[in-house]
Amino acid sequence: MKRQAEVVVIGGGVIGTSIAYHLARAGVRDVVLVERDELAAGSTSKAAGGVRAQFSDELNVQLGARSLEAFDRFEEDTGHDIGLHRVGYLFLLSRPEDVASFEAGVRLQNSLGVPSRMIDPAEARRLSPLIDTDGLVAAAYSPDDGHCTPEAVVHGYASAARSYGATILRHTDVTGIETQGEYITAVITTLGRIDTNTVICAAGAWSKAVGAMVGVDLPVQPLRRQIAVTEPVPGLPPTLPMTIDFTTSLYFHGEGPGLLVGMSDPDERPGFATDTHDRWIPRLAEAMRRRAPGLLDLRRTGGWAGLYENTPDHNALIGEATSLSRFLYATGFSGHGFLQAPAVGEVIRDLYLGHVPFVDVSPLSAGRFAADAPRPEVNLV
Repeated sequence: MKRQAEVVVIGGGVIGTSIAYHLARAGVRDVVLVERDELAAGSTSKAAGGVRAQFSDELNVQLGARSLEAFDRFEEDTGHDIGLHRVGYLFLLSRPEDVASFEAGVRLQNSLGVPSRMIDPAEARRLSPLIDTDGLVAAAYSPDDGHCTPEAVVHGYASAARSYGATILRHTDVTGIETQGEYITAVITTLGRIDTNTVICAAGAWSKAVGAMVGVDLPVQPLRRQIAVTEPVPGLPPTLPMTIDFTTSLYFHGEGPGLLVGMSDPDERPGFATDTHDRWIPRLAEAMRRRAPGLLDLRRTGGWAGLYENTPDHNALIGEATSLSRFLYATGFSGHGFLQAPAVGEVIRDLYLGHVPFVDVSPLSAGRFAADAPRPEVNLV
């Protein structure tokens, strides 16, 4: 048990382990990551694994693109294979207003070096032959996007962080954060007290409670999302992109010989429940019937539920508190945390060290809501 640390990172998911890795690799000594369960046991292990830079918000495009570069060299940097498949992301569009929005998004993405493009329904079906193009107006596609294995990323970062000197405490609850005036003095855990003057909150859906320990409002709300896995699909093309019917939010990508399938559920209510249920299946079936009817014939062989960590504008909270010294946070990614984790680790490292990050994340400060300056993201799944 470490009794003293330069930095305590709270949360052992992909954001926390990325931060620990980037800090330790930069030479920060005595980095301690505290996780109450196993690494990746929270939202990360339940993620669909998609990685992309197709966003409507410039900051999200930059964070996504930077992370894609890091995922591409992940094995070289850490020695861990993360099962990266750069098969692209394909957004299917059936409403004119969505086409206009995605056209603007593609122009922004192209200006930032992302090779996305608008395509017609026929090309969309060539890329994703399981879809029905009836009612489709257009699609947006970026070949550099794709998917990989979330748990492998977490364990790769954790292993590499340890090799650079970081300490990782599993099965350790944070029960409090001590302060003296405007300064942090310690983190209290179920294993004991860790003297430190810096805390980084990467607790995902549980971040609001961590912020409350020091009087910092982190407006993060948990929401259950479910995923299903299918039996093997004969003739499934290995290049099948992550395919999203934007109108219904139905999405699927290859998962071994079968498919991983998901969809948002407008009837879901905020909360920490992660048990699975079948109440979403009729709506899922209707979306399949409309956009990918062949999926209806596939048998479900598994599935799980996990938590989105939503903010009011469905954009991340990244920054440092102004009300006390050295409380940093990276949370509230609203479904985009896994894919942005490598870049976010860089950003938090630089904020801690007093360096200028590669992108200005000040618009993502938690204080934007009090200042009535929300920053909504349109390309939500």
